[in-house]
Amino acid sequence: MFLDLDDVAVRYARAGNARAAVEGISLGLAAGQIGVLIGPSGCGKTSLLRAVAGLERCSGGAVRIEGQVLSDAQAGVHLAPEARRIGMVFQDYALFPHLSVAENIAFGISALPRAQRQQRVQQVLDLVGLAHAAQRAPHELSGGQQQRVALARALAPQPRLLLLDEPFSSLDVDLRERLAQEVRAILKESGTTALLVTHDQLEAFAIGDRIGVMNHGRLEQWDDAYTLYHRPVSRFVAEFIGHGVFAPAQIVNCAQGACVVTPFGEIHDVTAAPGAPLPGNLPLGDCDVLLRADDIVHDDASPVRALIERKAFRGSEFLLTLRLQTGERVLAHVPSHHDHQVGEWIGIRAEVDHVVTFPRLPATA
Repeated sequence: MFLDLDDVAVRYARAGNARAAVEGISLGLAAGQIGVLIGPSGCGKTSLLRAVAGLERCSGGAVRIEGQVLSDAQAGVHLAPEARRIGMVFQDYALFPHLSVAENIAFGISALPRAQRQQRVQQVLDLVGLAHAAQRAPHELSGGQQQRVALARALAPQPRLLLLDEPFSSLDVDLRERLAQEVRAILKESGTTALLVTHDQLEAFAIGDRIGVMNHGRLEQWDDAYTLYHRPVSRFVAEFIGHGVFAPAQIVNCAQGACVVTPFGEIHDVTAAPGAPLPGNLPLGDCDVLLRADDIVHDDASPVRALIERKAFRGSEFLLTLRLQTGERVLAHVPSHHDHQVGEWIGIRAEVDHVVTFPRLPATA
């Protein structure tokens, strides 16, 4: 692996106690891959990014790039940030207001000969599509353009690794996903290996080759977006990624093999999926089955009826919150030309291609 984190821990001393911000994290990125760390506030994403940059000392484990040890808590190795050849892009851009766009980009490569420096500035300006703005001041640019200037400045010294900390958080929602796709294209064209922190799932899906979901300082899952969504390894990942709910169910043996009995009827072809549960794996087969909003289909011919409790317009579709007659709640994506009203009963059925179950949680009082 190009970037290798091995059992990394970061702990902060507070009132005589060491609080773990990051604990036991191992992950890897191949050269040219883009990794994304996502999770709720305070889960340790930024602390881990700072440990890779060398801005925080590792309390445990090791960080390596291309086999070179940057940090090793056991061996007492901690390479200074400036010696790591790592670039950083911050959420506030940190551009110099008194310098032009070209001068901002040239700032980190001032040691290069003048002609070589100008050539490199022109290269990265072309890469980020801002050659026309070379002599403009940062405040004359839009937020998205300023973010691309910050990216160009970080890429100019040709870092081995680029770290991005919530780079799109100050931008409006519509611009974030589009800019994330643009940044991905720029990083891929330049062959840059990158690790990014965000709290926005759409950003993570738009930019990441590998995405890590963090919770309470630990890495719950490190995978591609498709696997995170369809094959979550923990209840936390299942609940954090996408829209979905858990419904009580039972895994039993059917004529066609193992199936999951749900409030919507039986879900078959359970064993066809890798890692799918088997009837004997859980006591009495009791489980909770994950039902995504796209697993629930509006079908007026279905005998299963559900009450619309809430509806959220999403343009091409509604996200409906539904309650079954048995009391369970589910979510459903329904095309927006099916404009049913809150309080209306509609027919629904389950159409589940990826069966995800976890042991049944005990009922709470």
